[in-house]
Amino acid sequence: MARRNRKYAVPGAAQGMQNFKADVMRREGYAVDPNHPDDVKYEVAKELGIPLQSGNNGNLTTEEAGHIGGRIGGSMVREMIRLAQEQLAEKGSLK
Repeated sequence: MARRNRKYAVPGAAQGMQNFKADVMRREGYAVDPNHPDDVKYEVAKELGIPLQSGNNGNLTTEEAGHIGGRIGGSMVREMIRLAQEQLAEKGSLK
């Protein structure tokens, strides 16, 4: 899969998001190379039985690609919600 040119609303957020992804996926039990956190998609694909490989993956269906991205993105969203709830709880206890 070609890496997309992501544009974050906050300048300089790209590295932080990569670090966050690596941390979340590590906690999910995946081996994550800190220098290449995007490579965790290959481990996720293997676990799901999806033949993802470096380079052209034109043979993958949209559904297969969605399963890979959903596993990664879903884990990240769950963790963001948990962190937000934790922060809200802390703010509530300061009153």
